[in-house]
Amino acid sequence: MAKAKVNFTTTLSTNIFMSNSSISHYLSAFVSDVSHYSLPSKFTYPFHYQAHPLALVASEELQQKLKAFHPVDTKQQGRMYGVLIVKDAQGSLGYLSALSGNANETSLVDAPAINFVPTIHQAYDQSEFEKTQQIEINDINKKITQLESSTEINQLTALLATEIAKVEEEIQCLQQQMRENKKARKEKRAWLSSAALPENEHRDISISLSRASVTDKKTLQVLKLHHQTSIELTSVKLQQLTDEIAVLKKNRKKRSAKLQKHFFKQYKMLNSKGERKDLTEIFSDTIVQSPPSGSGDCAAPKLLQYAFEHKLTPLCLAEFWWGKQPKSEIRKHKHFYPACQGKCLPILEHMLTGMEVDKNPLLINPAEGLDLEIVYQDEHVVVVNKPAGLLSVPGKSIKDSVYTRIKAQFPQATGGLIIHRLDMATSGLLMLAMNDRAHKNLQQQFLDKKVSKRYVATIGGKLKKTAGDICLPLRGDFDDRPKQMVCHQHGKYAETHWQLIEEKGNTSKLFLYPITGRTHQLRMHCAHPDGLNIPIIGDGLYGTSANRLHLHAQRLSFIHPITKERLTFEVDAEF
Repeated sequence: MAKAKVNFTTTLSTNIFMSNSSISHYLSAFVSDVSHYSLPSKFTYPFHYQAHPLALVASEELQQKLKAFHPVDTKQQGRMYGVLIVKDAQGSLGYLSALSGNANETSLVDAPAINFVPTIHQAYDQSEFEKTQQIEINDINKKITQLESSTEINQLTALLATEIAKVEEEIQCLQQQMRENKKARKEKRAWLSSAALPENEHRDISISLSRASVTDKKTLQVLKLHHQTSIELTSVKLQQLTDEIAVLKKNRKKRSAKLQKHFFKQYKMLNSKGERKDLTEIFSDTIVQSPPSGSGDCAAPKLLQYAFEHKLTPLCLAEFWWGKQPKSEIRKHKHFYPACQGKCLPILEHMLTGMEVDKNPLLINPAEGLDLEIVYQDEHVVVVNKPAGLLSVPGKSIKDSVYTRIKAQFPQATGGLIIHRLDMATSGLLMLAMNDRAHKNLQQQFLDKKVSKRYVATIGGKLKKTAGDICLPLRGDFDDRPKQMVCHQHGKYAETHWQLIEEKGNTSKLFLYPITGRTHQLRMHCAHPDGLNIPIIGDGLYGTSANRLHLHAQRLSFIHPITKERLTFEVDAEF
């Protein structure tokens, strides 16, 4: 951090900013004395940071204002807020405030004591094109609603369901009768084969039985044909109406996409060099190619855009969650969070061009110089104690990993080596296969749940129970990888058993038993409100960063792939 001091008073700062009424409306002078803080030498790396002291002070002052306009004890949904510390050409210091999302969604934008910076493209100041398109889309929505709720569609849908149920019932009854008839014919044929009857009488009975079988089959065909005709007639009538709805929805989708693209073109994002790019240009070279919904409406882009527009120099940034916890993501009241990857990464990469920015700490290998302890080895299996900070497999930027180290130490090993993984921040026991035969066997043991794992973790709070089970389905957060989120609709089943070991101060040490093995399962199940609602200490993704994540794979038990002996290993955690 640079040693330059803030050597001016907040009163002087306010007077200077008042020279431009537009700027002074949105820029806040510090209420607190910040003269003893050093200015940051580089701008915040927004995707992984510790909030600068100036950003902490600004956040606290904003939070004091939020208490009146966004009470925490109400049912109002929480949301992200941001502050940007800036200085003007005269060196005067202040900060800008923003809320994530479209400002029209909340009355907070009208709060005179806060003065959030405006959205980059004001939706309520629409062009004639936008107004016309929106009117047409609204008209289509009305037509779709009318058709979907029409009496005729409801009647035809009910009639079709009734006809299908009726035909299924009649067919089942007839098929049951046919089975009984077939059984009776079989019994009569058995009798006929041993009965002493004249030849002509024997032939007549046999022909009669065959004709009865054919009659049964024809009766079933006629029944199916009759109902098929009736069902098709109803289906055609219903299809005509639903086709009209499908055409309307297709038209709506096309118009909405066109309007969305138009909106995104109005988001002309600035950087410190004065270069502008709209969102469609910014996302054109990304994997998704098109901007996700809500792009450009997060706090960080809004703050930087306003600063660049008004010739203010950004110094540091911080974003925090205020209010009620959402149902799916992990967002704790007053906790600071990095900018999201999906929406903000491409935007901020452009906006920060030309600025000196803190290095991305995720590009620094925290495992450099750390030893990888081998707990067990033979020609088939190796078990290691992975230190916190070492990747299980090579990453995009950092290649150092358990895989690369074992591959270098055992060049004779064949196959994929890795059977399972631990998060980079998690320490503990990890097994590797030295050949294809062992690899295949150990993989199957995981599928058959013959591998037993136990983790130890320390969470930052106390629990009311001593043990329990957590079942919360998980999926990736597509807008903010690698984070996970709870999703009851599309998430994969995830189950964890937990057991309290001890309490010390305001912390609890637990045993965690993952029944399934989803990404970040233990971390999410601890942090989520429907889980333990207490993050693991040091969890920078779902809680608060510390010297390390207090999660350790303490026990590992499996059957040796060759000797069939059960092997069990335990290594105590360092925390």
